[in-house]
Amino acid sequence: MSRTLAGTPVSEALQGAVTAIAAAGCETPRLDAEVLLADVLGVGRERLLIDPALEVRGPYVRAYQDAVRRRAVERQPVAYITGRRGFRHIELSVDGRALIPRPETELLVEVGLALAPGTAVLDVCTGSGAVALALKHERPDLEVAGSDLSEAALELARENGERLALDVRWLQADLLEGIPDGFAAVLANPPYVADGERPSLAPEILRHEPSQALFAGPDGLAVIAPLIAQAGARPGIGTIAIEVGAGQAEPVAAMLAGGGFPSVRFEADLAAIKRVVIGERG
Repeated sequence: MSRTLAGTPVSEALQGAVTAIAAAGCETPRLDAEVLLADVLGVGRERLLIDPALEVRGPYVRAYQDAVRRRAVERQPVAYITGRRGFRHIELSVDGRALIPRPETELLVEVGLALAPGTAVLDVCTGSGAVALALKHERPDLEVAGSDLSEAALELARENGERLALDVRWLQADLLEGIPDGFAAVLANPPYVADGERPSLAPEILRHEPSQALFAGPDGLAVIAPLIAQAGARPGIGTIAIEVGAGQAEPVAAMLAGGGFPSVRFEADLAAIKRVVIGERG
């Protein structure tokens, strides 16, 4: 990226970026370079491939160099650099106040889509508001709320809700403590990474995503266990769905079965990992 990119064809600009990003050890250098350049130029990624006249010039040169530096040198996630992340059928603003929504978390939305009309749903550990907002977008009949302990995350969720014009209520709470009764379903993507897994995480995650939304004790269940206990003590909650890490589905299922939700099932992600555990009163 040391070469000046003024008037440089997109193909050459991309190649320089791919080289820099790959050298930094990023897993998807070509995709990253394309997404960043499309964002800088304000065009769709497909135009980078089909428009031979497209060049990087003028103020876009420094902007792209800065974006590539942030990705390659600082190892910032692409979504934090662009400030956006698609999630199901909506686009969310994202930044360091909350985790970047992952594709597997869409499974929680799918659980919500199967709920009866008019069900009151609480998205616990809502972060950027992804699950709550996507669910409200696709099922406007549901009464949807999102909660989080982090006021910063809730601020981001509120901003997303206002921009998308979706009627979701936001509540600050530590899991279900202080949450009013009336919710019949709980969806949750809580912290579930075991403390010992820190060395295995990519720099993008360790350096830039909020650690309080990731780590949950020696076994990764330090947040899930009290959530299940609190939900079990509320007979009005008939359904609870929790995203979990690899190898956690069976222990969480046992907690649910022993905590008031005897009917338990799983939803697997594209890697065939049991990613969401659903408990129902039966």
